[in-house]
Amino acid sequence: MKTKVLVVESSPELCSIWCRHLERLGLDVTCANNQDDAVRQVREGAFDVIVLDLVLEGGGAFAVADYASYRLPEARVVFVTNTTFFSDGSIFQHIPNACAFVQSETPPDDLAAIVEHYAAN
Repeated sequence: MKTKVLVVESSPELCSIWCRHLERLGLDVTCANNQDDAVRQVREGAFDVIVLDLVLEGGGAFAVADYASYRLPEARVVFVTNTTFFSDGSIFQHIPNACAFVQSETPPDDLAAIVEHYAAN
């Protein structure tokens, strides 16, 4: 069975780039561009890994991660950000299903490798 990944990113262009790199690894990828769409996707599907922009436009990444923790407790969340919030690692104390915290500038191939790693575990 294919690993299922949800990518939640406000920028459709960046979301598309990340999705293409993940699909090249043979992962089954779904994109969401906002909190409402992400919550709907989590409610309707089962995901192994969620790539989640910490700063979603018009919504809360914590709400998405919280809901995923409730609906899909085994799903791992890879947070991506372009800010210094939680650079001290405290996000792992706040979000129980967080497994990684990387910068938005992380090369897409590296992000895909991180997702693949956590999907395998």
